[in-house]
Amino acid sequence: MLKYFNYDIVFQEVPDEVTLAINISNCPNHCKGCHSPWLQEDKGEILNKESLITIVKKYINDITCVCFMGGDNDVVSVEDLSNVIHSTFQDKKTAWYSGKESLPNNISINSFDYIKIGGYKQEYGSLKSKTTNQRLYKIDRINSNKEDITYRFWKK
Repeated sequence: MLKYFNYDIVFQEVPDEVTLAINISNCPNHCKGCHSPWLQEDKGEILNKESLITIVKKYINDITCVCFMGGDNDVVSVEDLSNVIHSTFQDKKTAWYSGKESLPNNISINSFDYIKIGGYKQEYGSLKSKTTNQRLYKIDRINSNKEDITYRFWKK
C-alpha cells in the first residue's frame, strides 16, 4: 500500500513540464545523503485511485505532468496509478522517480512518460552533476523506446 507525505507543483524535476510531484513515503532505499530522509518513514495518507484523482483535480488546469517521487516499496501500485492518470486525464503525462538501480521486471515502461532511475550516491552527485549515476529517461510509449535526457539538467 502506498502512502504520500505531501505534494507540490514543481518546475525542475521533469524538463519542459509543470509537474505535480507527489512525495511517497516508506522508501526502502535509504540512500546515504538522501535529501528527503523523512520519506523513509511509513507515514502519511493512503495514495490510491480515489485520493490521486482528488489531488490531481485540484491542479488540473495548472499542470502537464504528475510525478510519483518514490514508491519503490510497491512499484506495481505506482504503475497502476500512472495508468489511472493516463486513462482519467488523457492530456497529462506521468513520471516516476525511482531509487532503484534498474527498472523492475514486473512493470512496463509504457506506463510512464518519464522514468528516473538510480539511487542517490554522494560521490557522483545529483541529476545536476555530469558525473551522476542517476538517469532520467523520456519514454516513447508507442514504440517502447527510452531516451536518456539527463543532460537536460546540466548547466552549460
